[in-house]
Formats: sequence, structure tokens, C-alpha cells
Amino acid sequence: MGIDGGGSTVRAAVVNSELSICGESLGSTVNPNLVGHDASARTIQAAMREALAQAGLKADEIDSVGIGVAGAEMWYAEAWLREVIGDVFPQAHVVPSADHEIALVGAHGQHRGILVLAGTGSLACGVGQEGRYHLVGAKGYLLGDEGSGYWIGLEGLRAVIRAADGRCRKTTLAEAMLGRLELKVPDDLLGWLYQSGGSRTRDVAKLAGVVMEQAAGGDAVSQEIVLRAAQELALAVRSVQLILKREALPIAFAGGLLTHDTPLSRSLCDLIGLAEAPQPRYTPVIGGAIMALEGLGLRSSGG
Repeated sequence: MGIDGGGSTVRAAVVNSELSICGESLGSTVNPNLVGHDASARTIQAAMREALAQAGLKADEIDSVGIGVAGAEMWYAEAWLREVIGDVFPQAHVVPSADHEIALVGAHGQHRGILVLAGTGSLACGVGQEGRYHLVGAKGYLLGDEGSGYWIGLEGLRAVIRAADGRCRKTTLAEAMLGRLELKVPDDLLGWLYQSGGSRTRDVAKLAGVVMEQAAGGDAVSQEIVLRAAQELALAVRSVQLILKREALPIAFAGGLLTHDTPLSRSLCDLIGLAEAPQPRYTPVIGGAIMALEGLGLRSSGG
């Protein structure tokens, strides 16, 4: 079984040794930093049981489970991840990981290659000949996530405020963002952002789409933001390549801002020398399943 606990949903899939899906399920977010560890565990376990039922199997017929959960990386949450799985599959071999590592394995179909991700957050990661996993970025919206949806959305909001103050060029972002948020004037953004009574991280990240639309429409300020975002992501990729001693490795894209044809994906391709945006071979949940098979010795880390 593979389990992908992403930022907004959890997916579980039962597969055979040929990676054919026998049963699968979908649930709500399981990031323990957002919903708490108890609620996260219940949702993950419900997803596992549903996928198991769809496969028509019993718990003791699951040999191995590969899991990656946002907000519960293996290096500090391994014991908790093993406990969550063990309560449902006490006899299964458990391969705990991180959601970005199973995304890399899924994208390449093997434990090898480079992945650059831009969604709400951003990161680059890679596994080379030595088999060690390396991560660049993924430090959150306060300390990093450059080039992410949040970063792009926030830069767009800043551009609107700066333009209103006369500190930068006029931009179509003002009308577009205020319209999207149903606000009247730029100063209304202050109340929307600071007096919401909760985190606006996801709401700000969604505004990246507005920046993309205006960039595609020719707005110079939006195009500049997108270019800087692409430069940050390209820098993360080059950092991983340097860590891996410039080993020739395939690059894959992940995250909603890169897996579709966008101004960002096109700019990043130009900067890192790709003719077009690479499409993932498998989904992250299958990446988790591949890691589960590797844990049993049924699939080599090279594919």
C-alpha cells in the first residue's frame, strides 16, 4: 500500500508487484500541524481501511506500506508514522518517508532523479547514485518557499500596495486581485490579510493564479514576479545538482503551478534547459507503493 498525505488530501492505494491498483481511497487533509495528530491518524487509518475494503483484502494480506505525510517528515515523525500504520496493519513492513520523497519516486518511477515542486510551498530534492535523499527548501512561508504559490501571491499583493503608494509601476494586478477578493480599494487588503481571525496562507497562495493570468495577459509587473519565482526554483534545482556532484539525472516537476502549462513552468524550463515541462511517470501515492515494494526487496531503487 502507498499513502500520500498531501497538503489538502490523503490518498491510499493497494497495488500488486506490477503496480496495478487493486483498491484506493481519498480523504481530507492529514497534515498534523493543521488538524492535530489524533485527527490525522484517524483520517489516515480510515483511508487505509477503505482502500483495503475496495481491494477485497484482509489486513494481514498487506505486506508493506510506504507513507509520506506533509508536516510529518520521517526524520522527526518516524515513530508516529509507524504507530499509525501498525494499528491497522500490525504485521506489515513500514517504510516511512515524506510527501515530497514519495512524489519524487512516483514522478520518476524509481528512487533516483531530481524533483522540483511548486504548489502552496516549494522545494527541490534529489537522489543520486549513492542513494541518499537530499532536500533544498521546504522551510515554510516564513523562512523560505521562494517561487511557491504563497510567495507569488504575496508578491502580487505587495505589488498592488506599492503601486497604490506610487512606489512601483501601475499594474493590472490591482483590479484583478481586488475583483477576485471582492474588495474595493487596495487598503481593504489590510483588513482581509491581518484581521481574518486565522491563517491566510492558502488564500494568499490561490492568488498566484491571478498573477499567472495577468502575466499571460502582458502585465509587466506580473511577468517580473513570475520570472523571479522561476529564478528561485531554478536556483533550488542547481543547488540539488551541486549537492549531487552534477550527476546527470532526469528532472521532474510537481505541484499545481508546474504540472500544467503556465508562465512559471515555461520560464523554469527555459532557465534549466528543458524543452518542455516533464510529466510525472506515476502519482505520489504510487511512489509510496514503490517504496513499500523496495522495502520488501521486490523492486530495486533503480527502477
